[in-house]
Amino acid sequence: MALNIAETFELLFDKNNNIAYRALQNLQKESQETDCVYPYMDRLSDMLDSDNSYIRTRGLTLLAYNAKWDKDYKIDEIIEKYLKHITDVKPITARQCIKLLPLVATYKPELKNDILFALHKADICVYEDSMQPLVYKDIQKALKEIQKL
Repeated sequence: MALNIAETFELLFDKNNNIAYRALQNLQKESQETDCVYPYMDRLSDMLDSDNSYIRTRGLTLLAYNAKWDKDYKIDEIIEKYLKHITDVKPITARQCIKLLPLVATYKPELKNDILFALHKADICVYEDSMQPLVYKDIQKALKEIQKL
């Protein structure tokens, strides 16, 4: 059954997180194979400004998965906004953002230095002591992966 991208995209905003998460998984899978989610890049970018951390995380994820289709340099235009989420108010969102950065750097080599710089200067002291080592480890892993590219 073919995925209706427009309908599935709207489900990303569903109040039921299970439905929204399933939509995210479907769109992520689709984004690995085709550029059919790419026309939604501006809306994905808007999701980064959401008050809802789940919506921010979904936006970050799908933007990263569509980096390989980014012929219009949409990610280049919003990279600063994207990189702010390395220290998102929610550590879970920050960790997702950090884990996605090697994917972005793979398909957007021209952004590699911006990404590395942002990771190096990230101030993880904004997080509780219990979260800091986790975020730190994520950053170190991302740096290592990106430097290999």
